[in-house]
Amino acid sequence: MDRRPAGTRRVDLELMRTPPPKERADAARNRAKVLDAAAALFARHGVEAVSMDAVAAEAGVGKGTLFRRFGDKAGLAVALLNERERGLQDAILSGPSPLGPGEDGAVVPPSERLHAFADAYLNYALDHLSLVRMSETASPGARYRIGAYGFWHRHLTILLDQRGDAVPDGEAAAHALLAVLGAEHLTAMVESVGRERTRATVHKFFDLARA
Repeated sequence: MDRRPAGTRRVDLELMRTPPPKERADAARNRAKVLDAAAALFARHGVEAVSMDAVAAEAGVGKGTLFRRFGDKAGLAVALLNERERGLQDAILSGPSPLGPGEDGAVVPPSERLHAFADAYLNYALDHLSLVRMSETASPGARYRIGAYGFWHRHLTILLDQRGDAVPDGEAAAHALLAVLGAEHLTAMVESVGRERTRATVHKFFDLARA
């Protein structure tokens, strides 16, 4: 269990937040054009059916520029997801309770925040499941190298550590809970039992960490 003060743990979490890209104004405009084009094509045709060549043509940029900037379609998926991840991270750090800490100083039971995270993450993942899956399976272990995974894991660890001795190893338990939220796993569940049963079952796993 991490027994450092809560404020120190929160600073750690803030430092792990997905940072916005630092770039020149013209580069930012081109990046936005590419991401807008990719999002439109993915929505229209599905992620698997869209090539990097098609994205370059839709955005009006050279293929070389696209590949240098994003590497491959998985890199493009990660870039598209970053903004959505930052929004969820901001809500966790400073948004209204129970997902965030709220502003009234009231103590929110960790079980409520855990379930709020599960709901919010499922909303994000299920709405962009093909993209999340591509970003997490681009190469062996890709999911765990994505910066956002470290943020989700740290957040859950902090909440589980607030349970005290009821969850003796919050760090390990956080990995176990996040395994249930892996895109490959969610895809298989949704295809087999549908979204609502998938969501209900995920919450059953999070019930194991109730306060």
